[in-house]
Amino acid sequence: MAIIQKYGKNCGPDLVCHKENHQSDKIGVPGCQKKWTEQNSSWSRPEARIWTVVLLLGTCLLYCARVAMPICAVSMAEQFNWSKRESGMVLGSFFWGYCFTQVLGGYVSDRVGGEKVLLLSAAAWGAMTAFTPVLAHFCSQPIFSMTLARFLMGLLQGVHYPSLASLCSQKVVESERGFLMSTVGSGSYLGTLVIGGAGSLMLDLYGWESVFYVSGLLSVLWAYCMWKYLLKGEGPIITLESLGNGGSQSKLSKRHWPRLFKQPAVCAVIITHLCTASTFFTLLSWLPTFFKDTFPDAKGWVFNVIPWLVAIPSSLFSGCLSDHLISQGFDTASVRKLMQFFSMGVASVFTLLLCGTTTFPWAVAFVSATMGLTTFSHSGVSVNVQDLAPSCAGALFGVMNTCGAFSGVLMVYFSGYLIESTGSWTSVFALITTVNLLGLCIFLAFAEARRVDIDSIKPRYHNIHI
Repeated sequence: MAIIQKYGKNCGPDLVCHKENHQSDKIGVPGCQKKWTEQNSSWSRPEARIWTVVLLLGTCLLYCARVAMPICAVSMAEQFNWSKRESGMVLGSFFWGYCFTQVLGGYVSDRVGGEKVLLLSAAAWGAMTAFTPVLAHFCSQPIFSMTLARFLMGLLQGVHYPSLASLCSQKVVESERGFLMSTVGSGSYLGTLVIGGAGSLMLDLYGWESVFYVSGLLSVLWAYCMWKYLLKGEGPIITLESLGNGGSQSKLSKRHWPRLFKQPAVCAVIITHLCTASTFFTLLSWLPTFFKDTFPDAKGWVFNVIPWLVAIPSSLFSGCLSDHLISQGFDTASVRKLMQFFSMGVASVFTLLLCGTTTFPWAVAFVSATMGLTTFSHSGVSVNVQDLAPSCAGALFGVMNTCGAFSGVLMVYFSGYLIESTGSWTSVFALITTVNLLGLCIFLAFAEARRVDIDSIKPRYHNIHI
């Protein structure tokens, strides 16, 4: 047992392959040869750096396209005479579509490659974004066409993060996953800042249509450049043959899904991600209202910009720190737990500090610290799913993100109820802290970093190993 622990990180796949060879001989499932093929297909460090920049830009454009509608919603409501309820219906339809393609996107990515799913989805949601003004002007019922367009945007963008998880588990070595995921994750904050600044300027100078045209066409251009220069213009992008090649692995994984969900480490990852996503969505939705209510004379650009400026370097730092600790020989599971402790534990301290009566500068500082520390989850629970089940990381991350999205919507509504019923923001911040600490305790108690997608079938072969 001591030998396995000492060399588990470097030699674990070899041990698994020896056992899987017996399995392959019996049931005809590709075993060790396929494992070695996947291992040798990892990106080199220069390739990983190029892909990191490309995926960072893609995530930035993803959020530019996603936030285009919220930025233009007021102008569109004035032009088309929408009520607050109708505007809310258009904006909310995105999240319902976003929930339904998470698992499917991850499942397909595990079979054919995450980069192909990312490419196809980006081309589709980019074209949809650019085509949005046309739908609004030429449809007799703009409220219907915009609601449908936002729902489709949610469906198409829902595959993005599960595909990233699948791609990272297939192409990036363990000691470099934290940096890639945290860097790519910072693209969401960068995109929010870019579209918030440039989008508002285009809205004032050229009208709301220009925001959709520019963000949509840039996204399509990104997809084209990725296909042309990184995938070398290979086509067709997804063939029936590629789907068939992933079939045996997918069927094997599908047979063991019930056992996978019985693993305490897998349940811990899902629950922890659910908690951190719920609290993040709640903060994202209600912090602007908190500042408006508590500090009515404060300038909006201060509390809408500064926390995101802090979040970007914080996310990059967490990725560098986690990869450095792992490369220095620290236990991977311990590093993931440390990152999550900063994300949910230390961040909760600053959230609680908002409960007291503070000045505006201190409130901005506490919120910035909270949002900055929250980004450490990119190197914690978000990467841990790739440690546990690299063969089905995309589909498993899709399950996590679906649970997180649904719970996030519910917690946002419940927070609004607390504000109305208590008339105090203390109850909301206390709720956020409680949920964070619950998820953190579960993660610290049950999280692991060993592969459980293979270990779950080991007991069958105890008698074979002599």
